[in-house]
Formats: sequence, C-alpha cells, structure tokens
Amino acid sequence: MNRFRLSDAPIDITALGRDLASTSAGACVTFEGRVRDHNHGRAVHGLAYQAYAALAEAEGARIVAAAMQQFPIVEAYCVHRVGVLEIGDVAVWVGVSAAHRDAAFAACRHIVDEVKKSVPIWKNERYANGESGWLHPDDSRVDPAGVG
Repeated sequence: MNRFRLSDAPIDITALGRDLASTSAGACVTFEGRVRDHNHGRAVHGLAYQAYAALAEAEGARIVAAAMQQFPIVEAYCVHRVGVLEIGDVAVWVGVSAAHRDAAFAACRHIVDEVKKSVPIWKNERYANGESGWLHPDDSRVDPAGVG
C-alpha cells in the first residue's frame, strides 16, 4: 500500500488501523480530520476538495517517507479525501505506529501539519448563505482571487 494516497471514497479507518499493527509497535496514534459545520465564523454546509493528483501524491509520499526517516517509527500512512464531503466526513486520516508513544505522537503531528502546509489540495466550502469559497486546507491561504 502507498503510504500516502488520495481517495474519492470514504476513508476506511478500520482497515488502515489494521495496517499499522506490528509486534514491534507499542504505540499507535491516529488523527482524523473531519468536516465541521463552521469556519472563520461562517456556517458551513459541506465542502469539496480538489487536488493536482500527481503532484499531491508525490509530495504526500515524500512527507511520509521523510517522517519514516526523521522519527523512530514502525509504520505511517496518510489518506486525504477529494471530491464532495458532508459535515462529519473524515477528510484526512494519518496513522503512525512506533515502539513508544512520544515518537508516534510527534510523527503523526508532523505528517498532518506538513500535508496541510505543502500538498496541493484545495477546498471549496459551501456556506449556509449559498456562497462558496476556495481555501487551502490549512485555512490560512485563501484563493488569490480573494474568494473565501
């Protein structure tokens, strides 16, 4: 299995959790980023993610591979959704197993932060008032056209 992938289908967190299992891992840390009903004071009804797939998959794989080298971990995976998502859907999942919890927590945090910062994935939020806006998933970078 690729350590990073995009998915246009719901993320199977149970199967991914099984993939982290190892007799040498005493810790398993997972992160589920879910679609929430608000952002920056605005009511959100859902969103859609788009990605430059080839570059996103290459950059995501690079991030996870770097974490495998940087932290003393056994295994790591990340899956990011693309397409239309509803409130409560899992948008991004990161899982890390390691011999000890400190490494697992640190690597998981590192992967999700780097993916949100560097992978070319954008979200279009649908707001309660009928408007929509394009944002980078880390919520700090707005579409250059000023939408969002």
